[in-house]
Amino acid sequence: MPDARTTLTLEELVGSKVVTAEGKQVGRVIEVQVTPGPEYRVIGLDVGVSAWLERLHLLGRLVALRGTAITPRTASWDDVERYERFTVTLKPGRELREATTPVRRGQFVDGSYTSAHGTRAYKLYLPSGYTGQALPLVVMLHGCFQDPDDFAAGTSMNALAELHTFLAVYPAQASSANVGKCWNWFRREDQQRGAGEPALLAGLTRQIMATYHVDARRVFVAGMSAGAAMSVILGTTYPDLYAAVGVHSGLAYAAAHNLATALTAMWHGGPAPARPESHTSGATDVPARVVPTIVFHGDRDPTVNVVNADHVLTPWVQATDEWDTMAGTDQHVTVGQGQVPDGYAYTRSIYHDPQGRAIMEKWIVHQMGHAWSGGNPSGSHTDPQGPSASAEMVRFFREHPQERSQPLRVTA
Repeated sequence: MPDARTTLTLEELVGSKVVTAEGKQVGRVIEVQVTPGPEYRVIGLDVGVSAWLERLHLLGRLVALRGTAITPRTASWDDVERYERFTVTLKPGRELREATTPVRRGQFVDGSYTSAHGTRAYKLYLPSGYTGQALPLVVMLHGCFQDPDDFAAGTSMNALAELHTFLAVYPAQASSANVGKCWNWFRREDQQRGAGEPALLAGLTRQIMATYHVDARRVFVAGMSAGAAMSVILGTTYPDLYAAVGVHSGLAYAAAHNLATALTAMWHGGPAPARPESHTSGATDVPARVVPTIVFHGDRDPTVNVVNADHVLTPWVQATDEWDTMAGTDQHVTVGQGQVPDGYAYTRSIYHDPQGRAIMEKWIVHQMGHAWSGGNPSGSHTDPQGPSASAEMVRFFREHPQERSQPLRVTA
């Protein structure tokens, strides 16, 4: 335990080290939920969680989630009765004191992008640590009936952007483009490079890159539901722009071509996913490649059938299968089980290329519906009982900068 005289600011728990009883660091806290009474519950880590985490102890400072309306307050380790199963309980009679330390927060600014393909508003999170240096960029695409503020609140991605110092941009779908504010992933004209919403979103991404100092090797895209399906399209049609993709409760590329086939794909899964060669690059000079992808899906999702999680990865699995056959090796898939304390169990599958590099991950969260796993209840379509999809996606993105070492054999 730290010195009992240490004063702890609730605002500053994000970033605190998490260690085992033996002193091994296994991650850092990314989110805390303040509950009624004297308890402060940690509901997210920037590492995968499993059953043994209930043995963890926290070394560091206690803080509330950045960006909430909670007034920053302080406590002392002398006030803490116990810290177990991610819950801090204060001793009877102990009270929190107002914090005097200024809270560091980034800026969440409004913006707009216009091109020949249309106009879209967006919100951009600039972390307080940004001083002009080259930073990664994460493009976050919301689901139907959501908006940037709602999606940012539910995913807590801004807290991670502050912790790891990266930019996060949230494009807003216009109701004039889709009455439910869904990205139009199911229309042929919005599934092609250089056309429709893919071109619009790629242009918006490039505008952010031109306005701020962005590391071009570390530009990523992630989304939920319709936003996840559009993320798959962007990764497929712009592999030269997006280094890796995060897909939560989404669908495979070209899983549908109109509203009727979209509903069929959502409820039952679409047709056999197309091979990467058939739609990547086209007549352009952009080489196709395996785009590292991390997928999250609840196996009780009533909106998008969980079979779609496999379909998202199928084209890339086929590509690596071909490499393995040529190399005379077997594809390596590592499957593990995990359990969130007081939450859901999950199955994590990691797919490796012939060189042994992990290039795809699939997280199936058992008993979870159509919701962002490990999300903050302040946003819609979230479930805090699952492993943190946001933290795992950021971890995956940090492991997969843009590289051209795995081109597919593509003809124009």
